[in-house]
Amino acid sequence: MTEETSSRWLGWRVAAEGALYGPGGFYRRPEGPAGHFRTSVHASPLFAEAVARLLCRVDEALERPGALAFVDMAAGRGELVGGVLAALPAEVAARTRAYAVEIADRPAGLDERIEWLNEPPRQVTGLLFANEWLDNVPLDIAEVDAAGVPRRVLVRQDGAERLGAPVGGAEAEWLARWWPLPAEEGLRAEIGLPRDEAWATAVSSLDRGLAVAVDYAHTLDARPPFGTLTGFRAGRETAPVPDGSCDITAHVALDACAAHGSARMLSGARLLPQREALRALGITGARPPLALASTQPAAYVRALASAGEAAELTAPGGFGDFGWLLQPVGIHDALLG
Repeated sequence: MTEETSSRWLGWRVAAEGALYGPGGFYRRPEGPAGHFRTSVHASPLFAEAVARLLCRVDEALERPGALAFVDMAAGRGELVGGVLAALPAEVAARTRAYAVEIADRPAGLDERIEWLNEPPRQVTGLLFANEWLDNVPLDIAEVDAAGVPRRVLVRQDGAERLGAPVGGAEAEWLARWWPLPAEEGLRAEIGLPRDEAWATAVSSLDRGLAVAVDYAHTLDARPPFGTLTGFRAGRETAPVPDGSCDITAHVALDACAAHGSARMLSGARLLPQREALRALGITGARPPLALASTQPAAYVRALASAGEAAELTAPGGFGDFGWLLQPVGIHDALLG
């Protein structure tokens, strides 16, 4: 890092884009995201099993097409897509075309049935699933100055910040609609327009089927007053520093993404918490009956471990609070009951 590079002041969107996805960026590191944080995918194979169950429901709604797509957005090292393929019934797996969308190189030893792409395939029929993708779509930050004006936050590569020009144009319109800031110095907002556009583009890749985004989320009635921008490194939360050494993430305004998709003629979107989505897909966290412990102790221990994993995936204050955005394309939204 040269002195000239480290001293440049950039908007957070540009700075994070380079730090996460540029040459030597965080998401190009060999250890992959799993080396720094856990997602629902890493917490339990039950998550992939639930997604496989959802894919089967999409398959039914599509009347069992000859080619059924499963598109894993921000696939990491292919953990979810591999787990989904392993959990599918043989007849469905035989018709499934699996795609992993990721900027990093294809990992060694990945199932040969998985096609590795740097952008979603076009005009496919099936399920597009984006688990913790949108929170890593870079965006700009606005902060209210002493005069009550929202200004763009500029950042250096060492993480130092200062205020730049007032927010204007489409970004100001987005703030007014989706994250209105009172004229109180220091209040911050994350301008989610790039995520809205990224989501609409991803969903438009489907000819028919269902698109699902799962992420840390908030809605208009409960925006955090100082934003959520943060970093993760080696399993710990840390200051967001755009030098490629850590993940840079912020929660997602999924309601804005849903509305932006509907404006692009992708109607019928709905939001629900992960605990409700997974319970509708058979992941409850219920403890096995104690009687099983005396009649089949090994089965009881396995069932108890599975219940613990399910409880983590659906727990309030944890993964259970994640938001699910479901966007059907050309099918009825009766997939989760």
